[in-house]
Amino acid sequence: MFRGVRAQGSLFGSSTLTAPWSLLFVDGAPLTLCTVLEGSGWILPEGHPPEYLTAGETLILRGPAPFSFVDEIGTAAEPIECGKECATPDQGGTRHRLGWHDGPHGGPDGATTLVTGAYPVQGEIGGRLLDTVPDILRVAPDGTADAVRTLLAAEVAVDAPGQQIVLDRLLDWMLVCSLREWFDRPGGEPPAWYSAHRDPVVGQALRLLHDDPAAPWTVSSMADRAGVSRATLAKRFADLVGEPPLTYLTRWRMMIAADLMREREAATLAEIAREVGYSDAFGFSAAFKRIRGVNPTEFRRALVELPDADNLPERVAASSGR
Repeated sequence: MFRGVRAQGSLFGSSTLTAPWSLLFVDGAPLTLCTVLEGSGWILPEGHPPEYLTAGETLILRGPAPFSFVDEIGTAAEPIECGKECATPDQGGTRHRLGWHDGPHGGPDGATTLVTGAYPVQGEIGGRLLDTVPDILRVAPDGTADAVRTLLAAEVAVDAPGQQIVLDRLLDWMLVCSLREWFDRPGGEPPAWYSAHRDPVVGQALRLLHDDPAAPWTVSSMADRAGVSRATLAKRFADLVGEPPLTYLTRWRMMIAADLMREREAATLAEIAREVGYSDAFGFSAAFKRIRGVNPTEFRRALVELPDADNLPERVAASSGR
């Protein structure tokens, strides 16, 4: 789940700001991480109350609605639109561009340094992680993420080859640490697939399925690898994950297949079938329709007609009158 969500170079922004300022983020990213390295400011999410951020605090926002970062509510600053192609305006002391920093210490006294990472979450696997995240997730300035913030602050102040790659990966690291801390918080309700990874038996079985989904798995072969009986694995897996091991495997394979159809337009259904553990396209098509409600051909056609649609299988089924 985490592997499919990554910051990408053109979507990274660093801003060192002196009041008044107003940045309007309009790129519509499905997920955006905002962390204040120095100073403070207000995040104004569309449709939600304002969120005040001080140094060391992080906010994760679900898109695609735009949001603003301002020095104060009701600021007199004119909004500056920031997105994939954000320019470098000088307006009221506010400047913003990709990978830019203002001096060795981040800027003048009293300045605020904001780092944002936009995540173009795509496909079935990334979407499953996105479904577990609330519209706004606040991360406290402590825990593992705090160490990543220290590295971010140091890297933002360095203009060196490879900086963009380092910043992207640091943002990925912070996102994963932030989500783990949120899942593990007292009284939290993490998704079943996350909690189950902590179980020594079911976690091992899940890693096997994720690492090699095309293998000819049976409950017995998974149980042998996990070092328990078939009955023990079947019961613990169903109790912790919410469905039997082979049902989970089939759903996982169909998620991978759906993403492969998005990413590789030239691949045949037979090629995709083999990559997810089916010897022929017929058996794969039957399994895909059973799990997703539409056959692979209909799904692939909808990718062309509705490339940005949410709940694509349901949209295809509705358009087909089912």
